[in-house]
Amino acid sequence: MTIYFEDLAVGDEWTSDTYEITQDEIIEFAEQYDPQWFHTDPERAVEESIYGSLIAAGFHTAAISTRLFVDCFLADTATLGGKGIDKLRWHEPVRPGDRLSVRADILELEVETDSRGLADIRIETSNQDGEVAFSMIALVMFARRDED
Repeated sequence: MTIYFEDLAVGDEWTSDTYEITQDEIIEFAEQYDPQWFHTDPERAVEESIYGSLIAAGFHTAAISTRLFVDCFLADTATLGGKGIDKLRWHEPVRPGDRLSVRADILELEVETDSRGLADIRIETSNQDGEVAFSMIALVMFARRDED
């Protein structure tokens, strides 16, 4: 069953499965998109970084969070895409071996047109210790049901 804008309510919540990030994946993403040494050089990251280890690029964490959100909720909806992101924050570094999961909840709903509504959805990505590593408020457009 496809979920439309009218099926959503403020306070609705979803939780994803867990995803384990690997060192190889961190390096591969960073080499292509954010080639800073604390994302690409494990030895140097341990010896010289303020983090004490290799860490994932912030937008790598954001991409993983998006995938987890799609898998636990958006894939079953009449989404029309994103309209923006508010309050994007990286709270804790993501390290090799971290197991990430997403919790998402609807903060606000707004009818935009006869055919579309907008949901402000808080997305928090936590590690295996329950620490929030990443958060954002996604502004997601959803199709409205035809009332014909």
